[in-house]
Amino acid sequence: MSLLSGKGTAHRSDTAEMVAARVAVFDAGLYEPVVSAVADSVPDGPGTVVDAAAGTGAYLSAALRGDRVGVAVDLSKSCARVAARCHPRVVSVVADLWSQIPVADGSAGAVLSVFAPRNAAETARILAPGGRWVIVTPNPGHLAEIVEPMGMLRVGDAKARRLAADLDGAFDIVSTRRVTAVRELTAERLADVAGMGPAGFHRSRTELESAAGDLAGDASVIATLDVTLTVARRAV
Repeated sequence: MSLLSGKGTAHRSDTAEMVAARVAVFDAGLYEPVVSAVADSVPDGPGTVVDAAAGTGAYLSAALRGDRVGVAVDLSKSCARVAARCHPRVVSVVADLWSQIPVADGSAGAVLSVFAPRNAAETARILAPGGRWVIVTPNPGHLAEIVEPMGMLRVGDAKARRLAADLDGAFDIVSTRRVTAVRELTAERLADVAGMGPAGFHRSRTELESAAGDLAGDASVIATLDVTLTVARRAV
């Protein structure tokens, strides 16, 4: 289902090639520690679980316990096609988060923002009283071993300040935890990890595979997942 207005947007959406790389990464279980941490942070209870910028739906599908339903929202049609198949109780919608999240006021028991842009005003609107906003942000050490050789973007020092600004006034922090894990990446998975993010916009798959081959050769390299998981509650 697409709810784009036709007016266009300044934001870029993930390509089919980037989505294929992301599927390979999740199928290999490389981000399982983060997936599990997100799922564990979604409280039981009523209300829809909304993944704002859902990607492939991996985080959303893991969070759907019991008979809860989920809404996967993403600007990318390629993401939406994959997310639509991630779980039988997920509805996938193509929409621009900076316009409006297509969910009724106060109907969401939880909203996920995992490595994603955040629309705090819309999140506050759709969250039910007592609902939770589960946010994952990368720390400066996230994948630091491979960022430079793979041409990936570095994590800026201002991320924590931007998160604090998003939460200020409308949300109270319930908990904060750091999630880290060491992963062993073959050249193929290196290319996927780099290609599923912003590097996929400005480096071709051939360029990524070449860089991965130079870095890993026929063996593998170590990379560290390093993120902060913040759970916030809408302020009453």
